Amino acid sequence: MTGLLLSKSFVAKYGGELNEVAQRVKLKPEILHLPDDPQARMSQADCDRIEVTMQTRDVRFSDYFKGFGDALIAATNLKWAHFHSTAIEQHVFVPPLLARGVKLTTSAGSNGEPVAQTAIAGLLMLARRFPHWLDAQRRHAWEPLRGDAAPADLRGQTVIVVGLGNIGMPVAQFCRALSMHVIGIRRTPKKADDPFDEIYPLAELGKLLPRCQWLVLACPYTKETHHIVNADTLAQLPRGAALINVARGRVVDEPALIDALKAGQVGCAYLDVFEKEPLPADSPLWALPNVIVTPHNASVSAGNDRRSAQIFLANLEKWACGEPLANPHTA
Repeated sequence: MTGLLLSKSFVAKYGGELNEVAQRVKLKPEILHLPDDPQARMSQADCDRIEVTMQTRDVRFSDYFKGFGDALIAATNLKWAHFHSTAIEQHVFVPPLLARGVKLTTSAGSNGEPVAQTAIAGLLMLARRFPHWLDAQRRHAWEPLRGDAAPADLRGQTVIVVGLGNIGMPVAQFCRALSMHVIGIRRTPKKADDPFDEIYPLAELGKLLPRCQWLVLACPYTKETHHIVNADTLAQLPRGAALINVARGRVVDEPALIDALKAGQVGCAYLDVFEKEPLPADSPLWALPNVIVTPHNASVSAGNDRRSAQIFLANLEKWACGEPLANPHTA
């Protein structure tokens, strides 16, 4: 028997598919659940039976999350843990698991499309001055944009997309479809079918910023990307340029961005991620008229759970067969 710690919701939705995988690879799963009381903890005997687990959203965003982490720390026979999200380094129980040699995998790619769509929506809302219209609507005011207030055409504007993975690539493709000039930032050189006009490594970002009307951040958070947007880089942008951040909060120096927004150096921004989350109620970002704020929710989509489950089940089959797992997480 192989002990699988899964939520009751996961088993209810995907138990049939789990059984199909188990039969295919001759795996005999023993399904384990967290206690019904979120304040209770699994017994050590039950923890010792856990070999595989998947952290699902219904556990992550609930009172059961602390008990889940405690169970993994206590699970002496845990061999592999899968996570519904991509970024797991913030979980306090991840470093001890890595130190013990537990395999960790993520659902990277499962929510890339919704995040890209939200980033594109933010770009279009800012480009077409929707914050102005929405504010006027709330005030029941008829305030059409005319003359110098009319938004500039997107055609021909330059957008820099930092990070060209499952999020950045669709954003680049969409901007190309709008006849924007697209500059991509990634490590690898340009391929024949890439939807970019130019491509450069991250080290070249500084010299490109003076050409940029739109800066889109869709990169992972690493030592290399920490505060890549700061007072110096913001000053290199053309006055009135726009920023979109659907990456991680710490890729942006938030106080420097607030100063640039207030001064008009940055004309507008769509921000889904922040250095401190939830965004404090006293943050100036809430009230700035040229900023759209969403609560780290750009990825929200009804299809994410199924895509995450499919990645886990495909990996479960690989794990049972001794094959390398997809989307491994390392320190």
